[in-house]
Amino acid sequence: MAETGTAFASRLRARFPQAAVEVALPRGEVGIVFATADWYAGCLALRDEFAFESLVDLCGIDYLGYGSDEWDTSVSSEGFSRGVEGRGPGRFAFGQTTSQQAPQPEGSVITPVPQRRFATVVQLLSVSANQRLRATCYADDDDLPVMASVSDLWPGTNWFEREAFDLFGIIYEGHPDLRRILTDYGFVGHPFRKDFPLIGNVEVRYDPERKRVVYEPVTSVEPRVGVPRVIRDDARYATAAGEQMARRAGDAG
Repeated sequence: MAETGTAFASRLRARFPQAAVEVALPRGEVGIVFATADWYAGCLALRDEFAFESLVDLCGIDYLGYGSDEWDTSVSSEGFSRGVEGRGPGRFAFGQTTSQQAPQPEGSVITPVPQRRFATVVQLLSVSANQRLRATCYADDDDLPVMASVSDLWPGTNWFEREAFDLFGIIYEGHPDLRRILTDYGFVGHPFRKDFPLIGNVEVRYDPERKRVVYEPVTSVEPRVGVPRVIRDDARYATAAGEQMARRAGDAG
C-alpha cells in the first residue's frame, strides 16, 4: 500500500529541514522547494534515498505577471467580456518595450512583480515506492537565471533542460551540451518568457528571388489576448447525489 501524502511529506521535512514541503489536499500531491544551492544535492538524495528513479518531466516557469489576466472573468448576462487592451506582459508590438505600451485602462489590474521570477520544476516518479513528487527550484538572479544541471542524475533530463534553456533562458551549469533545441541557432530571445512579444520579433518567409529563407520584422500579426483558466462549480453531481438520497429515503419509507 502506498504511503500517504502527509506521512511522505513528514519524512521529507525531516530529511530536508531547509526546504519547503507542502501537500495539496484532498489529492495528496506532495511538492518540495529547494534553494538554488541545495538543488543538485536535494535531487541526488531524492533519487538515492527516496527511490525516485524516474524523472517524468522537467520544465521552466516564468512567474512574471503571475496572478493577473486580461479578461474580466465575472459572469454576466452577456457572458465573459474580452480584454481588448494590452494589460499583461508581452502585449506589445514589434520594436516596443513594456514601458512603451499604451496607457492602461482605468480599473485594470496592475501586473504583480514576482519575488523570484524563474523556476525549474521536475516531476519525479518512484515505481518501487508507488510515489510521485514535484520538486521546484527558483533561480536567485532574474537577469541571469542559473541552477545546477541534473542531467547526470536522470539521463533523459538532457533534452528537457535544453528546452527550458531555449524557451526561458535558464542556464543549467554542468549540462554537457546546453544549446537551443526548438528554435534556430540564430534566434534572438527566449519565446516563453512573459516579456517576449506574443507576436514574436520576426517572421519568416521564403524569398523566391534570393532563393532562401529570410527574416523580417513582424508586420502581419496582431498581439494576442491571453485567456485565463476559469473553473466553474458543476452542480450536476451534487444534484444527482441528492436525488439518489431522496429516492433511497422514499424506498425506505
